Amino acid sequence: MRYALYFTPPKDDPLTSLAARWLGRDAFSDEIFSDKAIGPVPAGHAELTADPRRYGFHATLKAPFDLASSVTERDLLEVAAEFASQTKAFTIPELVLGQLGHFFALVPGSLCQPLQDFASRVVKTFEPLRAPLSDHDIARRKPEGLTEPQRANLLRWGYPYVNDEFRFHMTLTGPVPAARQPELQEILRERFAEHTGKPLDISSLAIFAEEERGAAFTVRSWLPLAGA
Repeated sequence: MRYALYFTPPKDDPLTSLAARWLGRDAFSDEIFSDKAIGPVPAGHAELTADPRRYGFHATLKAPFDLASSVTERDLLEVAAEFASQTKAFTIPELVLGQLGHFFALVPGSLCQPLQDFASRVVKTFEPLRAPLSDHDIARRKPEGLTEPQRANLLRWGYPYVNDEFRFHMTLTGPVPAARQPELQEILRERFAEHTGKPLDISSLAIFAEEERGAAFTVRSWLPLAGA
């Protein structure tokens, strides 16, 4: 069993529904959607969305981790509930379609310091509950290809992209071949037009769980932030 601290909108939010259908799976219900059920999709859609489908629609705050040997799921849920009750909800001024390397995601239109601070607090608050990474898990992150700060983050916090290296993104595709990127960009721009160019409320903290390595992640607990 592994857990992760993610942001995802409420289960009945229109963005959640749209993204679940685009990815082909709802992380709240674990319902699977076929390509036929979601309307016209690009060729190879199932393959292009395979990676984010397993994780569910989300933005990573604290990447998947094993619990420390002395920590139980109940401990995790209690810490999460206390954290959510003491953390005020806030808003990203603008959500836009972005491209990070070869994949597409919904991202903030500009740096949002409250978001950076929130993500950093999540990483640090839940760190005592995380078991150390195994050598295999470290190797999976290919540390030789990371920058020095990212390698330091990996060893200290279990994930390279935290604190100053954090970039909020809600992934919509896996790697897209360069020749197909203009096509996917246009499809996604049209598909998510109702939600881009607008604010996004960061109103919750979600605990996702993976029953065993390689299984799909599902929402274990969705906790509203204070004032949400």
